[in-house]
Amino acid sequence: METGKILIAIVDDHTLFRNGVASLMSEFDELQLLFEAENGLQMQEALAKHGAPDVVLMDINMPVMDGYDATSWLRKNYPPVKILALSMFEDDHAVIKMIRCGASGYVLKESKPRELLEAIQSIRAKGVYINELVSGKLIRSVAEDEDGVELSKKEVEFLKYCCSELTYKEIADKMFVSPRTVDNYRESLFLKLNLKSRTGLVLYAIQNRMFRI
Repeated sequence: METGKILIAIVDDHTLFRNGVASLMSEFDELQLLFEAENGLQMQEALAKHGAPDVVLMDINMPVMDGYDATSWLRKNYPPVKILALSMFEDDHAVIKMIRCGASGYVLKESKPRELLEAIQSIRAKGVYINELVSGKLIRSVAEDEDGVELSKKEVEFLKYCCSELTYKEIADKMFVSPRTVDNYRESLFLKLNLKSRTGLVLYAIQNRMFRI
């Protein structure tokens, strides 16, 4: 039944946090909570019972089935569902891995309720949300599949390696260049794409289908 509301689900193994988020989100008329789950397996059972939400707020570290496996499963079985990763810290490694698994953005667990609402609305409407690390300009570019940015072959190669788990020093070794040259590629891409982090670079590459993951 069409309600005009954004249907959300919360998947997190911390009951107090999960209940707290559910209570806070109930304050917003724009949202409707479809279900809560403690892990990916319980999420699968809830999906069968309640149907699919528009957006899933997905914790990363959970027992039984963690956020990585749950996100990969959702991406394969419910591709229209948008996944917003919940992270305790700004951990590039964890967030990049979640994006590679199929998440379209992340928010810190300490975010204010209004920020979380905006993240949910953004990921539902534009398909992506990465808080302050991604500018509104880039979000529109990704969502509309615009291609107004010209990258050099070396920058594209560097961007490809950014989507791996290699360190910047290891990327330099792979590209047969100095770490300083890799730093220059990174800073050039930050400037061209209006980004501030490696997470943003990875999201740009994946959302624009530049590389298979």
